[in-house]
Amino acid sequence: MGRPDFLEFDYLREIERLAGAVVAAADTGVGDGGEANGALRSGIDALARVLRYYHFPLDGCLDEEADRRRVRLAGAAIIRPDAMPIGMRCTYQAACKRLGVEARPEGWALWNTWGEGELRVTMVVAAVEATEGLFMNWAKGRDLLPVMPLPSQVAQVIAGWIEPPTFSPYGRRRLGLDGDAL
Repeated sequence: MGRPDFLEFDYLREIERLAGAVVAAADTGVGDGGEANGALRSGIDALARVLRYYHFPLDGCLDEEADRRRVRLAGAAIIRPDAMPIGMRCTYQAACKRLGVEARPEGWALWNTWGEGELRVTMVVAAVEATEGLFMNWAKGRDLLPVMPLPSQVAQVIAGWIEPPTFSPYGRRRLGLDGDAL
């Protein structure tokens, strides 16, 4: 049986599915009876550690991102022409005008973080795909923070937080929203 003709995205999803099976086998202890040698076991363990979360741009895993500092996000939101966060009572165009950015078809990500002196600030960033990746990880309780976007990806930094965000696990802890105040 030959390899089916996958589109690139489908191929990557299949690789991720198969790698997930390897992770599941590692989690159940397959190979503990001596079937796997130390190098294979070590490789499976390393693969399992890397694959436990969904990868996305700005996750810090690429070599060119390794030296960039992490952004301590309290939370984030995505605004788009066809989808605004629940609770945001304005149109996409009105939100863009209020934020001082042009309305783009792909939308904007709003990153709520802290600036100098721990002042609350919102970064308006073009990193919508990275924010979607964050949401996928946060929904599974994974405490993952992105690296700082490139300066060209940051359209504005605004005093205060734009509400309502999806809170990060880090933000929930720091703000005492899960009962564990820092």
